[in-house]
Amino acid sequence: MPFPDDITAEARAALADVTFAPYWLDSPDRPEARPSLVEDIQVDLVVVGGGFSGLWTAYEATKRFPDRSIVLIEADRIAEGATGRNGGFVAASLTHGLGNGFARWPDDMRELSRLGQDNLDAIVAVIEAEGIDCDLVRSGELDVAVEDYQVAELREMVALGDAAGLDLQFLDAHEVQALVHSPTYRGGVLDRHGVAMVDPARLAWGLAAACERRGVQIYEGTRIVDLSLDGGGVRVTADFGSVLAGRVALATSAYPPLLKRIGHYVIPVYDSVLMTEPLSTAQRTAIGWLGREGVGDAGNQFHYYRTTADGRILWGGYDASYYGDFSPLHEREGTPYARLSEHFRYTFPQLADVRFTHAWAGAIDTCSRFSAFWGTAMQGRVAYSVGFTGLGVGASRFGAQVMLDLMNDDHTERTALEMVRSKPLPFPPEPLRGAGIALTRRAINRADQHEGHRNMWLRTLDRIGLGFDS
Repeated sequence: MPFPDDITAEARAALADVTFAPYWLDSPDRPEARPSLVEDIQVDLVVVGGGFSGLWTAYEATKRFPDRSIVLIEADRIAEGATGRNGGFVAASLTHGLGNGFARWPDDMRELSRLGQDNLDAIVAVIEAEGIDCDLVRSGELDVAVEDYQVAELREMVALGDAAGLDLQFLDAHEVQALVHSPTYRGGVLDRHGVAMVDPARLAWGLAAACERRGVQIYEGTRIVDLSLDGGGVRVTADFGSVLAGRVALATSAYPPLLKRIGHYVIPVYDSVLMTEPLSTAQRTAIGWLGREGVGDAGNQFHYYRTTADGRILWGGYDASYYGDFSPLHEREGTPYARLSEHFRYTFPQLADVRFTHAWAGAIDTCSRFSAFWGTAMQGRVAYSVGFTGLGVGASRFGAQVMLDLMNDDHTERTALEMVRSKPLPFPPEPLRGAGIALTRRAINRADQHEGHRNMWLRTLDRIGLGFDS
């Protein structure tokens, strides 16, 4: 395992002036808060959740059903949750990577890859058509090996890409270091077409504005406390008002679910992120990276990183923390940030004097198959889409379309997929859940320390399809 376990004083010092807030949301351009719902209203469709899943559901619904009245309700503010806290990687993958997809739905992978690429292209088309200023860059993504054994794994990735109809390029150590200058790289795979980079908060703000232009009413600061059947519809009850709707779309990500059944399948796992200060011209020259590709290393415990329009580096991942509940208090745990700072210095020793301006964490809606799942409730009037496990920036639009298919009983190529028709295995109840996750994390760490060798516990989880994403 190349990344150091110890944390130096220099790594801690780089965090001395950090602001504990998502960089994307810490912007003077953030829209003013919208009003809360304080009355009883009736509409055709209510969308619960103001992140990407909810916004795409509302936006796509205006295109599919232009005559229906639509309301979107957010407990906090648009993009306050995972949408405003991620790395801004818009990936075509619907299956959380090729390996995961082939392990679960091998017969559908060519179709899933095609649908995923179509989905990415459609997202780009919406951004351009709606004039959303979100620093869209179709940069592609670079997966890098930081240990010798990972080079073989990346070659296998290219072979899987060929089987799925994708165009992936293997790079040797010299070629990958020519793109991004890190002495840790042993090889890489470049996916030129399957990933775009965005400022996720600006994309969400732009989508919200586009929804409003298309007639969607958005309420922020509105906490939903109950769902119940009411005549021929569903009553969505908030603290100071309610909505009676013919259909309800739940897009609540890792937040405590409004349907009890979702809680068996989804757990909140906290992911930590750092943002550097803007790099000087000399510092930027020292790392190359002219294409602004998104980068991820190939370990089980992996880092993801990218550059921004103002010359910063976002550096996140590695630790995935499970605390057993959902709470903003978990976002201030310092150890993951200090470890990320140390690993940044290890990866880019030429940037050892760079300091960090922002540190934040967010809850990922993790499920045991690492990719989204769907369902309906309340006589088919309520649909949900959750479980994206950190890859929802792009896949959320596909998930939104599936929700609209399901709640309207539309039979499409999406609803015919085994991925859509099946559910992940549920997590066991506490205390077995917490104990199992802790054991899995230790096993994943040992695997990274021993050339990826998976012990009996991990192999057993692989066989039964029950995982925990690092």
